[in-house]
Amino acid sequence: MMGRLTPTVKNLLLINVIFFAIPAVLGWKGLNQILGLYYFESVYFYPFQFFTYMFSHGGFTHILFNMLGLFFLGPLLEQFWGAKRFLTFYLVTGVGAGLIYLLITFFQINPMKNAMEDYMLNPDPETFYAFIAKYDRHDFGYTNQVYEAYFENPGNTSLVQQTKQIIQSIYKAKVDIPMVGASGAIYGILMAFGLLFPNTELMLLFPPIPIKAKYMAMALGGMAIYSGFADKAGDNTAHFAHLGGMIVSYILLKYWQLNSNN
Repeated sequence: MMGRLTPTVKNLLLINVIFFAIPAVLGWKGLNQILGLYYFESVYFYPFQFFTYMFSHGGFTHILFNMLGLFFLGPLLEQFWGAKRFLTFYLVTGVGAGLIYLLITFFQINPMKNAMEDYMLNPDPETFYAFIAKYDRHDFGYTNQVYEAYFENPGNTSLVQQTKQIIQSIYKAKVDIPMVGASGAIYGILMAFGLLFPNTELMLLFPPIPIKAKYMAMALGGMAIYSGFADKAGDNTAHFAHLGGMIVSYILLKYWQLNSNN
């Protein structure tokens, strides 16, 4: 099966594996914190992360499924387009997925930022409780204890300052979560495959049944939309980056087709 690999896909696989393996071997645990894509208001954000986040992964399962998608679908698209256009497609969809992810993140985080700023100006127990009930998903037990003490002593300046620090820490934790992985580009590849070869049957891994490419693209796109808006606690998957990769893929394909027709 290795003989079917095309040059660009092979190089992309190698780069991703190297970026995953080197930190594990050398113990560079903080590499993802440099390469990952942060929200633009984070102190850790740098523009180069729109490119580097695609080559950094959060774990073995994460990189395994992304590279399987690249391995099975990438060579067919590279043979169809050629190496230069395939690489352009891969990078544009990856960067575009990052941009769309941050754009949607802005609309998710901005209300949180406004609520934080309002609380800084007008702190009170009810507003504090409303904030932590909506945004604090990891340590509600502790913040609830602080709220109970604050509710009984709303004029206590020490408690007021403590609640402000808690709210700021919740906001900081939200904006300082990096997004990593090639999933945006891989979902872009899947979308392109579904558009160009809609009736080609692909074999699912779980369960191992065949499905046409167009239906797989539709199903995964629908799952990305549902999961993104569901925003379940503990779900750290960047679903809107997946959706962003598919959107950019569709736009880029239509643009190329239009230019080809012209």
